[in-house]
Amino acid sequence: MEKSKSQIYTPPKHIVSAATIVPNDNGEILLIKGPERGWEMPGGQVEEGESLRDAAIRETKEESGIDIADLKFCGIFQNVEKSICNTLFLAKPIGGKPTTSPESLEVDFYPIDEALEMVTVSNFRQRIEYSLDENTHPFYIEF
Repeated sequence: MEKSKSQIYTPPKHIVSAATIVPNDNGEILLIKGPERGWEMPGGQVEEGESLRDAAIRETKEESGIDIADLKFCGIFQNVEKSICNTLFLAKPIGGKPTTSPESLEVDFYPIDEALEMVTVSNFRQRIEYSLDENTHPFYIEF
């Protein structure tokens, strides 16, 4: 029996993600250590029917155990070749405690300078630096 077109899954042509930079009152930012990319900010793919803001909140909680609020949109890093749009938000921690997950081997807040040295993948360090510098908002970076 042949499936109708409405039953066949077609993957999206573009991927949209939402990530957060979460500074605390001690001059530290939240980082997770992922199993593949090492240290990075929490974030992930936006699900169908989900807002960018809600995805950022959900991904931060899932990957770090930290509840966030007062999200402020910072900008977008677009990987043109891979058709990925990475949206970035600044957020305030309002609860929870650093907790690991299958997506995070380690989770904690680190002094900003130390955190920037820990992040070594691709342009993730630049994403954090741009997000922390409100003079650059909103930004749009193609790579």
